[in-house]
Amino acid sequence: MDLVSFRETAKRYSVIFLDAYGVLKSSSGLIEGALEVVRSLIDDGKEVFVVTNDSSRSPESMAERYNAHAGCELLPPERYISSGMLASEYLENQVPYGKVAYLGKPESAHYVEIAGKIPVPIAECSARDNIVGIVLLDDEGFDWFRDVNATLNLIRQVNCPVIVANADITYPMKGNDIAIAVGSLGGLLSQITEKTFVRFGKPDSMIFAYALARAREQLPKVTKRDVLFVGDTLRTDIIGSNTYGFDSTLVLSGNTLPERADLMIRASGIIPTYISQSIAT
Repeated sequence: MDLVSFRETAKRYSVIFLDAYGVLKSSSGLIEGALEVVRSLIDDGKEVFVVTNDSSRSPESMAERYNAHAGCELLPPERYISSGMLASEYLENQVPYGKVAYLGKPESAHYVEIAGKIPVPIAECSARDNIVGIVLLDDEGFDWFRDVNATLNLIRQVNCPVIVANADITYPMKGNDIAIAVGSLGGLLSQITEKTFVRFGKPDSMIFAYALARAREQLPKVTKRDVLFVGDTLRTDIIGSNTYGFDSTLVLSGNTLPERADLMIRASGIIPTYISQSIAT
């Protein structure tokens, strides 16, 4: 496994798409040097976007958090592209007006609100409430035992679309630990109820197409070959960007651990264009 310098690699591209968790931050905080690299990319004239499966908070909230850490406006909210935005578009266009039951933190209800629907926490719903949709947004902000069971039974009893706004199966915690992400929960509930859910986020091509369309608002002639996608997870970031036609950099600062990277790449058959220790190298 040959590691290359991310800084040198990024010079070849005009558009850089960065995953958030594992690339810019970890469970213990920001990855050292990551925001400085983003600042330098912008100073070099690169178009930089954060493309994430995180549907736990709004783009405005994401921008505010990173800007606070950077001490300046690093990236404006329109440079943050979340799978929650795709879920919101689906709710707006495919689901009638009414109450949408959601699983997640109160802030994640942003994606229901901007779709013009009425967000109601799962804990406050029942089959009698005329629910028009159920959306799984985040793995936090609720009582797992009570509310996951409530979600299961609501799905069984109500005939409405179930949307999984984050396709992630796991995300990295401190050390070598990982945590169950909302995509895993969606898979479990789908299997139990034998229902097909609507899913958004990497590795599905829709989020990459959405991100490219955003980039073309700044650079109308940009092509897929001008884009570098940077992620920490083979199964979502790398296979998704490879399939869509972007070059990819796998960074070993998140889900893919340096000591297991070779084995994971061989076992999965997913080959990134480049591998870097982190974006700060």
